[in-house]
Amino acid sequence: MEFRDEERVFITGNEVVARAAQAAGAGYLFGYPITPQNEIMHHWRHIASQAGRGFLQTEDELSAGFATLGAVLTGKIAFSATAGPGTILFQEPLSMAEAMRLPLVIIVQQRGGPSTATVIYSQQEVTLTCFGGNGEGLRIVYSTSSHQELYDYTIKAFRNAWKYRFPAIVLGDGYQAKMREELILYDPSSRAGSRIPNEPIIGGEQVVHMQNAFSVEEELGEKLLIDLEDYNRAIPVLVEHEFLGGAGGRLLVVAHGIVGRAARQAVKELQARGDRVNFFRPITLRPFPEEHLVKACQQSGNAVLVAESAEGQLGRLVRLALADQVLTSFRSYYRPGLGITSEEILEEARL
Repeated sequence: MEFRDEERVFITGNEVVARAAQAAGAGYLFGYPITPQNEIMHHWRHIASQAGRGFLQTEDELSAGFATLGAVLTGKIAFSATAGPGTILFQEPLSMAEAMRLPLVIIVQQRGGPSTATVIYSQQEVTLTCFGGNGEGLRIVYSTSSHQELYDYTIKAFRNAWKYRFPAIVLGDGYQAKMREELILYDPSSRAGSRIPNEPIIGGEQVVHMQNAFSVEEELGEKLLIDLEDYNRAIPVLVEHEFLGGAGGRLLVVAHGIVGRAARQAVKELQARGDRVNFFRPITLRPFPEEHLVKACQQSGNAVLVAESAEGQLGRLVRLALADQVLTSFRSYYRPGLGITSEEILEEARL
């Protein structure tokens, strides 16, 4: 499959992910089928057969994660994709990637829980993707709201995972995975700073000592201090958000992902009516754009409305970021595992 410098297309979100990975230079996909991300593997298999790239369906998500880690250790740009119960199983390879500073890239198309639950949609994997595993959650999590963002941030996930050597997750959902939408595909290889430094991590002349198990507390603590320092240093560069509005607002509507898309539309309609409502969407859920949210809150009369398709997973991140602010009100519109329309958010924001 040839790749054009720029092409306008109308495709599903899962195909977008496969095309983005291709554009980023990925050579291998290791994965296990689980709805709603199955078509990522289907489309990648088609790409692989035409472009000399690799695909392996493993026996489960644990195997997929560790196979991906094995590939990146040899310098191969590799990734995986999963959802729901599969995201749970991926926490072990994710924890190893955090400990060994390996650029593991995973696409998560969220589905409803708990347990097997539904195969359709939710925003219930925020906590798991941001803080799963038995560590400090040293990972990058992008939450997308459109097919264009699925494309852009899948490419960015590869770049930043290899640049900063922390695992990166692109958090989509079942709606984005299945629906079709227009976007622009482009070739990032001609753009400045696009090259992924994917030299082999092991196997060269230099001896590399990589650990994910430690004998004593002090040994682990010393290693974590280095990793935390690196992560915190990268935060100002990594954090991304969207803000719509300005000073003198009466309310800040906060949402992420596809619900953020609905919330943006609701806020635009309210602003068109002269209502001073502002909008904030965190694009990076980990690290979270705390300073930007605090500023947006202060511009909105310290009144907040959080909308999400989960029972307060985004809400907890928002409350933590605003812990030092004296809020005039904090309201939530939580619909666990259920879609949210712009009309519903509009009505909540008018109260």
